[in-house]
Parts: sequence; structure tokens; C-alpha cells
Amino acid sequence: MGKSSPQSFYSANIMETLMVSEEVLQEAGLTPIEARVYLTLLEHGALLAGVISRKSGVHRRSVYDVMDRLIEKGLVSYIVKNNRRYYEATNPTKLLELLHEKEAAIQKALPELKSKYESRKEKQETLFFRGREGIKAIFDDQLQHKDIFVLAATGYWNTVSKPFFSQYDLMRKKLGVKQKMIFSSDMRSSVENIPLSEKRYLPKYETPVSMGIYGDKVSIIMWTSTPFAILIKEKAIADAYRNYFNTLWKIARP
Repeated sequence: MGKSSPQSFYSANIMETLMVSEEVLQEAGLTPIEARVYLTLLEHGALLAGVISRKSGVHRRSVYDVMDRLIEKGLVSYIVKNNRRYYEATNPTKLLELLHEKEAAIQKALPELKSKYESRKEKQETLFFRGREGIKAIFDDQLQHKDIFVLAATGYWNTVSKPFFSQYDLMRKKLGVKQKMIFSSDMRSSVENIPLSEKRYLPKYETPVSMGIYGDKVSIIMWTSTPFAILIKEKAIADAYRNYFNTLWKIARP
């Protein structure tokens, strides 16, 4: 194979440099065509639109649109000689100014963007809990609300233990948190002393699952030897479950 000539070597290096420069300019926010035209002007100086088209490979009709955009960005200026417009690239440091302007615009918009992100995050959230401590975290969360609607499971007292519910009810009473609770009819005698609670009963049923509705949240707890729970934070879902509870409440007996 023959050796490459020095001229072809340098031409290859120039092309590689131009490609790298175009990539940098695109990362700075220029389109591929804007980057190519700007580099052409940097390399050759002031040029007519037709010359820019030939040297950059950009169609002449597109050159005028590109020039308008680059002038608007402050990257190109022009002078008129003999009624002909010559375009010239401005100092490349203007690129840094453009980046700073973009950064400033983002910083200005950031509080509103973060607010939208946080509101969406707060609106919809699903959390999973496992074990006694996880279940206790849900009951602690309930204490931050004034009204709780409970569809009770059956036979769950020993899972978290009665002492925990006793402490929970004392704190609930202290904070004035009220409950509406629906139980299986065979649990009447064991739950009649729960404070600040209005209770109703359905015909005897068996289920290891309880449901709590409060604020914009729904907790679904599976009372097994190692209890686990899902906590859904979504107003539409909470409202739907609350309507479901109210339907059962009308059916249930005091």
C-alpha cells in the first residue's frame, strides 16, 4: 500500500477537527446546519450567501434562514458592500454567553418545574411495608389526619399485639382523631371499647385484609404472621374507596 501524502494527511485532520467542532457546537445548542455554517464563516471570514452555500454544502435557500437564526443568536453579523450582504462570524466567546443565558433561564424556571414535579410526586405514590414496624408506620401516619375509615380484618389482634393498639388509641384520643369502623358481627364484644369510634357490623365474614382510608391515602394491610401492606397516595383512588366504604356503611348495622 502506498503512503498517504502530507496533504491528504492534513486534509483528514482538518475534516476530523471540523467534525469534532460541529459536535461541540451542537451540544451548545446549534443545529447541525447552523454549526456547519458558523464553522465555515470562522474558517473563511466574511462571505456572500452563495459562497457560504458552496463552501458549507448547505443549499442556498436554507442559508438565508440559517443566517437569520445565527444573527438572532448573536453568532453572525453582516455588512453591506455594493448592495450585497457579507456575513461574518462573531467572536466564539458568544457561545459561552448563550450557554449562560440558557442556564439562567433554566435556573429561573427551576422553582416552577420543581413545584410541578413535587406536586405530581405527591399526587401519586405507592409504598410497600413489611413487618410489624412497617405496619406501625402506617398507623403513625394515620394520626396526622382527623378522620379515618376502617374496614377491619378478622383475627389480627395478635399480629401486632393488643398493647400496640391500646397505645395507638390513646394517642388517637389525645389528638382527637375519629374513626368510622366496620367489623364482622362476631367481633362486637372485643371492639366495643375503642374510643372516638363509630362502629357498625356486617354479617360474619372472614378476611385477613383490612383497609384504612384517610385524607388522600388508602392503606391495605394483609395480617399474616409477618404482616405486609400497600399504602396508596392518590386522591381519586382514596375518594373511590371512601365511596365504597360509605356504601358498606349504609348496609352495615349499628
